[in-house]
Amino acid sequence: MSMNSVNTNFGAMIALQNLNQTNTDLGMTQNRVNTGKKVASAKDNGAIWAIAQGQRSEISALNAVKESLQRGQSAVDVSLAAGEAISDLLVQLKEKALAATDVSLSTLARDALNEDFTAIRDQITTAIENATFNGVNMLDGSLTGGYRALANVEGGTITVDGEDLSLSGSIVTLGASDDISSSTDAAAALSAVTASIANVSSALARLGTGSKALGTHQTFVGKLSDALEVGVGNLVDADLAKESARLQSLQTKQQLGVQALSIANQSTGILLGLFR
Repeated sequence: MSMNSVNTNFGAMIALQNLNQTNTDLGMTQNRVNTGKKVASAKDNGAIWAIAQGQRSEISALNAVKESLQRGQSAVDVSLAAGEAISDLLVQLKEKALAATDVSLSTLARDALNEDFTAIRDQITTAIENATFNGVNMLDGSLTGGYRALANVEGGTITVDGEDLSLSGSIVTLGASDDISSSTDAAAALSAVTASIANVSSALARLGTGSKALGTHQTFVGKLSDALEVGVGNLVDADLAKESARLQSLQTKQQLGVQALSIANQSTGILLGLFR
């Protein structure tokens, strides 16, 4: 190839090719610095982008699982708070019923005890009615099949059974109309209240176990989600220290490329001296 041609400047072509490649590499590095990612789209690395996108969908699904577990734990915790209040009310009822079994009580004293007893008894119903979270009441017997919270991205669930603490039920055996207006009624109420206290304690223990199970699984799902996020970061995040050094190198290389192209373009001017 002739090196003394004004039609073809081979040196300039090589310099331009190198400069274009440098500009391409520089643009890629600047994009990594701007986004913080070495794989920001499918065109950067289709395989890695597809894997990362799949893991992102898992993370989004796990967020839905965490929210479901949080709602479930809140519903159970509200039920526990109401259940503990009911247990305290039953303790008070036991005290009143026991006092009313004293046959030596005056009519005035018995009436006062009975009034207190019925007022406390009715508070149990009030506590149950208010033990609602997000439309879910786990203490009134309305929850069929228990509370089902999401457990995984495949739609599996963790179930916490509800407990019916309503009066005249299988747990709180004290009747809705029971009173202590006589020593005989007081003895019957005392027996029912004593049994109810034991039953409620067992029911609260089951709810507590359910709440703990939801909390434990929520912690696990949170750690799993964090691990997946770290994994995605390992796949797509750029090493900014490395990219910063590469950016400086490419900027210098770009300046040298421009100078090399300028020198190559000036080489044809030398031919003018042959004709002077």
